[in-house]
Amino acid sequence: MRRSWLLLFAVASGVLALDLWTKHWAVQTLQYSAPIQVIGEYVRFTYTRNSGVAFGIGAGMRFPYYVFSIVAAAAILYLFSRARAQSLTRQISLALILGGAIGNLIDRVTSGEVVDFIEVGVRQWHWPVFNVADSAVTIGVLLFVLPWSRAAGSEAEAPHASAAGDAAPAPRNAMETDDPHAEPLGSGPARGGAAGSLPGGGASGPLA
Repeated sequence: MRRSWLLLFAVASGVLALDLWTKHWAVQTLQYSAPIQVIGEYVRFTYTRNSGVAFGIGAGMRFPYYVFSIVAAAAILYLFSRARAQSLTRQISLALILGGAIGNLIDRVTSGEVVDFIEVGVRQWHWPVFNVADSAVTIGVLLFVLPWSRAAGSEAEAPHASAAGDAAPAPRNAMETDDPHAEPLGSGPARGGAAGSLPGGGASGPLA
């Protein structure tokens, strides 16, 4: 499949629109309210702001994290321009990463922080709060590396299959010989011949 710029920008635009809309909704609905339970205590909507990268990593550190988003977007456009993403899976994965990177980039440039609101956890174990852009980037990365992991597994199995196919043939029967004129052992008269008559007429004749 040839690369499709239309597919890239369509998927990336869809991710970006969904990310911006959900962040706007979170600001308007969750900013001054208690967390909303979606699936019991396992999935909740909790408003927070993150000054670090995805999933709160590096929060509080003074670093221009928007540089990562710019580099990611530039790398994706480079890969597409060099036709490095031919399969449909790879193209969709890059589009998801691009849309998510731009979504968080807009937050960082406009306010210096990213709006997060999706919280997942069980009892006291909770994953850091994230947003739609983080989800899109994570799914995109997994889709991008999945074909490589499958190819690596196939290459690992290939030597075993080759070794089995190159196994030495079973040894020939010890009775076989390469001489086409030789008679197989055990055929014809027995070695030493049958018991013949003794000199002097055999067993019934007089001894010499």
